[in-house]
Amino acid sequence: MTRSHDALVQDQFGPGAADYIASAVHSHGADLQRIAGLAAAHRPVRALDLGCGGGHVAYAIAPHAGQVTACDLSADMIAAVEAEGARRGLANLRTCVASAAALSFADGDFVMLACRFSAHHWQNVPSGLAEARRVLAPGGVAVFADVIAPPFAAGDTHLQAVELLRDPSHVRDYTEVEWCTMLQQAGFTITTVTKARLRLNFADWIARMRTTPDRAAAIRTLQGLASSEVAGHFAIEPDGSFTVDTLLIEAT
Repeated sequence: MTRSHDALVQDQFGPGAADYIASAVHSHGADLQRIAGLAAAHRPVRALDLGCGGGHVAYAIAPHAGQVTACDLSADMIAAVEAEGARRGLANLRTCVASAAALSFADGDFVMLACRFSAHHWQNVPSGLAEARRVLAPGGVAVFADVIAPPFAAGDTHLQAVELLRDPSHVRDYTEVEWCTMLQQAGFTITTVTKARLRLNFADWIARMRTTPDRAAAIRTLQGLASSEVAGHFAIEPDGSFTVDTLLIEAT
């Protein structure tokens, strides 16, 4: 039986909601610190964590905002964020279940918006970015962070293949050029681009998505067949752990 992409995303992330709350990859990082720093500098009255996952962006912004809304397609993920927000005593945290491409907020509702490690699951990123631009007030601050594909075709193909085997709701890790083009077309003005590298522990990476043994084995097969250029770029380790490129884009 076939499912819509939105249903596939919810099926993939709902059962693992608690894992994303606890994930070290998602709960730490220089990019998250930068988002917190921007929130501290701008003190937004209303901020949005778009595609919030485990809610770590919302938790980082909350101490510096009048109100922060965590929005995600997965109701189970939102329930986990609500529970964690209550545990942390974040009285200014609000939540919303919605697709990035169909937000229920009014035009210009937020003065700060952040989206981290989410867009590669969206069925239509240009539509999601257009919605992000719509709900961001004129002069508002936006931050987008995600894994990006390398600029050479073999590396791009390898990354998409292993991502899809791990998680059938994966759509695409976009390149830096694709990200910048999509943001500009959506009406954003890019102010800062920061690139980094992120090591992914293979065992944790597949456990978080409950990847089946046959698909995990297929990933390891692809890694074993990778060219020296691909293996070198991703720094593929004997246990399957590897390193990806990430991007943090600040825009207005």
